[in-house]
Amino acid sequence: MLNMDFSEKVVIRTAEMDWVPSPAGGVMRKPLAREEAERGHATSVVRYEPGASFKRHEHPLGEEILVLEGVFSDETGDYPAGTYLRNPPGSGHAPFSKEGCTLLVKLHQFDERDTETVRVDTRTAEWLPGIGGLQVMPLHDFEHEHVALVKWPANEVFQPHRHFGGEEIFVLSGEFCDEHGRYPAGTWIRSPHMSQHHPFVEQETVIWVKTGHLPLAAR
Repeated sequence: MLNMDFSEKVVIRTAEMDWVPSPAGGVMRKPLAREEAERGHATSVVRYEPGASFKRHEHPLGEEILVLEGVFSDETGDYPAGTYLRNPPGSGHAPFSKEGCTLLVKLHQFDERDTETVRVDTRTAEWLPGIGGLQVMPLHDFEHEHVALVKWPANEVFQPHRHFGGEEIFVLSGEFCDEHGRYPAGTWIRSPHMSQHHPFVEQETVIWVKTGHLPLAAR
């Protein structure tokens, strides 16, 4: 068990972590949260070396991927950096990377009724106006769960707010800040149900953010 107490805030600067081997040769990981070694709930940064592959496996409760670098592939296609993918519960694949890639991967975290397959190229998808100077790129919604990219212009300050159902952030570029700290690119933040903060940035910053998906009580 790793960071499976959802009542606690977790902040991990992944750039400072060491890579650890996975069962597949040439595939390395930085575990962020994990229920069991090779099954159940897991959130990781994953790196495929050029030519690395993973044997076919199933996703009993889904798989969510954001391609951070390189090109990720499976039998359904090639997905360059900036691609957001959701493989629904019951799906499976045999992933690989010819040139190498780095991914943010979340496993076994879908509602079993959330059966949509999602493929979004965030390099070409439309940014929509958000609150203040923010721009938002919606990636997926299912009931209370919302996933998006959010672009913050330099010196933007957001209103203080609470997170019903929690909030999860991965900083893609720039530096995200709040009254609790400063979070450079590569930082993963998971904030529990009804946590509160007053975020701001000093430089243009892009974050991947998911809200409303965490347990309402401690696990």
